[in-house]
Amino acid sequence: MAKINIEIDKLTNSIVNKASGDVFNTEIMEVTVKDLKKTTKKNGWKFNWSKEKQEIDTLVFKIVIENNENVIQGMVCLIDKGDHIYLK
Repeated sequence: MAKINIEIDKLTNSIVNKASGDVFNTEIMEVTVKDLKKTTKKNGWKFNWSKEKQEIDTLVFKIVIENNENVIQGMVCLIDKGDHIYLK
């Protein structure tokens, strides 16, 4: 089995601004059609989230700063494979 060689400096339930050290609590929410319009290549995103959202048994979530759901900090795609959940 291949090993992954990474270092985790700390685990948090939030976003930390590396420059200032400010900490922001986060929320994870299912994306909306309005959200998907913000995540295009034109807006700097390199992944086609609209295409992923259309696939069967696929859930797409956004990561936002608490009480600021309009600015997407990150996204994740989960696919239900029946016997396991696949993180794409």
